[in-house]
Amino acid sequence: MEGLNQTTVTEFIFVGFMDHPDLQIPLFLLFLGIYIITLVGNLGMIILIQIDARFQTPMYFFLSNLSAVDAGYSSVIAPKMLVTFVSDNRTISFIECATQFYFFCIFVTNEACLLGVMAYDRFVAICNPLLYSTAMSKRLCVLLVIASYITGFVNSTAQTISIFSLSFCDSNVINHFFCDIPPILKLSCSDIHNTDIVHFILSSIVVMSTLIIVLVSYVYVLTTILKIRSAEGRRKAFSTCGSHLVAVTIFYGTIIFMYLRPTSGYTTDQDKVISVFYTLVIPMLNPLIYSLRNKEVKEALKRIVNRKIFSR
Repeated sequence: MEGLNQTTVTEFIFVGFMDHPDLQIPLFLLFLGIYIITLVGNLGMIILIQIDARFQTPMYFFLSNLSAVDAGYSSVIAPKMLVTFVSDNRTISFIECATQFYFFCIFVTNEACLLGVMAYDRFVAICNPLLYSTAMSKRLCVLLVIASYITGFVNSTAQTISIFSLSFCDSNVINHFFCDIPPILKLSCSDIHNTDIVHFILSSIVVMSTLIIVLVSYVYVLTTILKIRSAEGRRKAFSTCGSHLVAVTIFYGTIIFMYLRPTSGYTTDQDKVISVFYTLVIPMLNPLIYSLRNKEVKEALKRIVNRKIFSR
């Protein structure tokens, strides 16, 4: 591989959605709305969990961290993308591009790890309810979250070094709206075979290991739920993990389709739409999924609204 300081490209230019000039303003307003909802929803979820004593449980501790991650990786992508709609300056420096990818990779890895941790939490809560408070101690919960962040840093550092140590000496036009792996690799004039392998192996390890934890946990969860005799008991047990199942299905389905395939299989125009979904739409949907499908969150929101109304 060529060293980072040997590259002749000092900046990249985003194509973004400029191939649809008539849609620039509508798309800007749409993505701005999505980003605002994402920030309000996720930061609101974090604040709600912090101020309500009823939410001082492992499940909501993990959920608050998931909300922080969603707000984080959406913020890594959205502001720069929004600028490209309203400004002629669609450039990003080489270092800024590497930095954007680095933090994006950290947050996406954290998301996968936290979803796995939350699945394990639901397994303990439903399959071993009497041991739940002991098994999911505060110390263990903190260690699991720290481990997810460490995994993110390690994965992101390895992938960023591998990708941005390549030489970029031809085109500097990225046919995308952020510094993602496939469009970046297409611009390299180095042999990307080893980088492609590193990316595939690291992504596979993160996705498949966390997905296995999710699948095994939910096999036990569903087996336990089906053994409950009363329909009300089964409904109540399933309601505690229904929101998480929806979030897991959306996230892993999109990520597996995007990254666990050969680079030659990418079609950039199609993948832009998919990238919008997992970089902007999923972070917006998660707080909605966990609030609209969660009776405790809805009741807490009602209490806050009523308190505001009656305090006037």
